Amino acid sequence: MRMTIQVDEELGRKFRAKVIEVKGNKKGALSEAVEEAIKLWLEKYC
Repeated sequence: MRMTIQVDEELGRKFRAKVIEVKGNKKGALSEAVEEAIKLWLEKYC
């Protein structure tokens, strides 16, 4: 599924930098990290 979202610019920069630090700059790393974040959010609220 493709989603288009808008987040605070500074938050987005910090998130991207941390994704590169943790997962590297490989293709799909940002999507993997967003998916992981959504799963954690759902665990918290569902």
